[in-house]
Amino acid sequence: MKNFRIGLLVLLLLSANIKAESVFFGRLADSAITLAKQSVVYDPTYYKIPYPNGDVPAGKGVCTDVIIRAYRKLGVDLQKEVHEDMQAHFSLYPKVWGMTHTDKNIDHRRVPNLMTFFGRKGTTKPKSSDSKDYLPGDIVCWNLGGSVTHIGIVVKTKTSDGKRYKMIHNIGAGQVVEDCLFSYTIIGHYSYQK
Repeated sequence: MKNFRIGLLVLLLLSANIKAESVFFGRLADSAITLAKQSVVYDPTYYKIPYPNGDVPAGKGVCTDVIIRAYRKLGVDLQKEVHEDMQAHFSLYPKVWGMTHTDKNIDHRRVPNLMTFFGRKGTTKPKSSDSKDYLPGDIVCWNLGGSVTHIGIVVKTKTSDGKRYKMIHNIGAGQVVEDCLFSYTIIGHYSYQK
């Protein structure tokens, strides 16, 4: 009887944790979709920004800024989180930019760094061709060709045929919600809750 009660308690705790995660990712999807209401010009300029909680000027941004701003609305500062993890584990992060040390102004604004961070600190999910595997609040990374990478968040809005959720991303036209999940080669699929 004691083992049954322990098992039941464990099951209840797991169920509560799954529900809490589901609520978080739903809130993340909601915070992301509000970004589509803001006018943002695609601008990959390097900016010196405050730390922590720094952001590029309002009205400017790239694909990674969609992710950063959505998480920030929930009190998660990816600038700080990525910077601290890179300081502690710099050798695990990509060196494609020739960096020899961290840079808290830009590190969190690079897709390969976010992929490394989400892979280390979050959950790496399957890169499948089944749209049912992509849930609101999931982070999806793509290769646009060559070494050009891109990132977006799955939102709760479904496509007109109801077969899959749409994405919010910024590929040059601002922070937009589109049916683009399978428009590019998927190279990463994550969920992250601090």
